[in-house]
Amino acid sequence: MMSNVKKKDVPLISISLVAILFIAAALSLFPQQSADAANAIYTFVTRTLGSAVQVLVLLAMGLVIYLATSKYGNIRLGEGKPEYSTLSWLFMFICAGLGSSTLYWGVAEWAYYYQTPGLNIAPRSQQALEFSVPYSFFHWGISAWATYTLASLIMAYHFHVRKNKGLSLSGIIAAITGVRPQGPWGKLVDLMFLIATVGALTISLVVTAATFTRGLSALTGLPDNFTVQAFVILLSGGIFCLSSWIGINNGLQRLSKMVGWGAFLLPLLVLIVGPTEFITNSIINAIGLTTQNFLQMSLFTDPLGDGSFTRNWTVFYWLWWISYTPGVAMFATRVSRGRKIKEVIWGLILGSTVGCWFFFGVMESYAIHQFINGVINVPQVLETLGGETAVQQVLMSLPAGKLFLAAYLGVMIIFLASHMDAVAYTMAATSTRNLQEGDDPDRGLRLFWCVVIT
Repeated sequence: MMSNVKKKDVPLISISLVAILFIAAALSLFPQQSADAANAIYTFVTRTLGSAVQVLVLLAMGLVIYLATSKYGNIRLGEGKPEYSTLSWLFMFICAGLGSSTLYWGVAEWAYYYQTPGLNIAPRSQQALEFSVPYSFFHWGISAWATYTLASLIMAYHFHVRKNKGLSLSGIIAAITGVRPQGPWGKLVDLMFLIATVGALTISLVVTAATFTRGLSALTGLPDNFTVQAFVILLSGGIFCLSSWIGINNGLQRLSKMVGWGAFLLPLLVLIVGPTEFITNSIINAIGLTTQNFLQMSLFTDPLGDGSFTRNWTVFYWLWWISYTPGVAMFATRVSRGRKIKEVIWGLILGSTVGCWFFFGVMESYAIHQFINGVINVPQVLETLGGETAVQQVLMSLPAGKLFLAAYLGVMIIFLASHMDAVAYTMAATSTRNLQEGDDPDRGLRLFWCVVIT
């Protein structure tokens, strides 16, 4: 076996680091021009490819359901028994696939849909309010997780069944096309993946830091400024650097369990101490509306309108999930050895969807209850003071609100650390040549990427 030094793809690491620093410098020196360029690219992509993306995501969901129910579902991804328990495996997958900003959207997203709803529903109407939770269920539900699952199955089959070397996006493409993963095209694919991963993670970092410091300020009186936000990111960075150094079994697995149980117990307590009947009815109603309108939501393009909702929400979300897909697939491949294809499909699609629906359903329904009963005008707070303040006020309105807010912030910071740990692992795997089944990237390389993304 090659030594750790030789296995590191030094040219790829060097080029990607230079590219990331160059992009960061451009964003810092020319913020307005960079934002205009990004918006122009985004508008072009969503207008040109938006409908195709919607269809492809729907087809991906159909394909994974077919695989799960066909003879192919019995194919085992690698020899031996699964390395991790089903619960630990599911928690780690969720932490890899979801950013900590999920906790922000899990409280506030409904208010955006209430003000600018889809399906040509009148803004701020009763129908818009009724469809606000179902749209969250749709965007964080089966379609999104099916996208992750399909990519994970392709990668896992390539790595565990076909025994192809290299846990990277270029390795997959090489196995399909015959292009050398170490050639210029393979390097370009991996370079684009590394840059896109850092970019996607940056958005999650910004949302998390802003939400955390706003809540911390309400609890402690500390100022909500850049210095405190930087400290929060560094604190989380320290946690996940330590976790990455320890390794998946003793580091990420433990962090993901803490996140998983925290993200389950928090809404469970809200359900118990909050308006239980209203929350339960709201969740059941949202499941019904999501199921009834699933195809229309999936293929709604608004041809007679401006299509802004579809572009800004549905297509944006599908592209967001797709941007994370290669990294999530790599990580899922690492932790899914020994499982059958149908186990992976049903576990990831149903387990992850139910988890998201429970968190979003409880937290959003409670926020809606506070809104319609005149306790907190969440949409108005969202517009005037920002979503972070809206989240903080919703949590503080609970009995023992400060304790709930503190618990929420605790789960958020650990969620951020576990997600960044999983991302650092996939980046290290990408920049390691010919990684084989049973191998992990060099610990020093994982730590290097931890420092870079912090």
